[in-house]
Amino acid sequence: MPRPKRADEANGLYHALNRGNARSEIFCKEDDYEAFERILAEGLERYPCRILSYQLMPTHWHFLLQPTEDGGMSNFLRWVTLTHTQRFHAHYGSSGQGHVYQGRFKSFPIQNDKHFLVASRYVERNALQAGLVGRAEDWRWGSLFRWVCKAEPSPELLSPWPLSRLPNWVGRVNESLSEKELASIRWSVKRGSPFGEENWIESISRRLNLESTLRPRGRPRVRNLPEKSINDS
Repeated sequence: MPRPKRADEANGLYHALNRGNARSEIFCKEDDYEAFERILAEGLERYPCRILSYQLMPTHWHFLLQPTEDGGMSNFLRWVTLTHTQRFHAHYGSSGQGHVYQGRFKSFPIQNDKHFLVASRYVERNALQAGLVGRAEDWRWGSLFRWVCKAEPSPELLSPWPLSRLPNWVGRVNESLSEKELASIRWSVKRGSPFGEENWIESISRRLNLESTLRPRGRPRVRNLPEKSINDS
């Protein structure tokens, strides 16, 4: 079955994820993270895309992105991934020893409401969830660390959000997502299905030809979790 066309419209909101091949490390030391952030800055100068939230992990990365032109996210991440792969191989002398990434990045659309806030909490607490830090804001390689700084560290990567953060944002990120929130967003990560209210999911899936992402492979259609599954914590 052919994979569904990637949603990538101007001013849409998207979660994007990619992993190292066979879940191998793509960031082995601090210099690797710093080099990747410089690649991100280069990419932002070349392609019409905004970074709203992100987290770099040893074996993978997460982004919440907003392209400013149709196709902007794909062009940005395609260049970032290719450039990172080339520089990774050059640095470690590993050309010809296999792929750095498992394949093309995965992504899904996010509704521009409290679902965006849930998705950002999911991204910004990734290192905390994995037990790499005691507080989410302590993970150096992500947007929450940058946001709590008095001035964003160089290179500047972040763009303003399309809606306001909730009060006590850092505290909220450090709180666990509910089981229903996690189940809903993990479903979207796994299947590439839109993340939002049920009516919005139905509408955007029809418009963007993503209806196949709403049901498990080989089984009858199962709707995404209803709106009541997402709360403001």
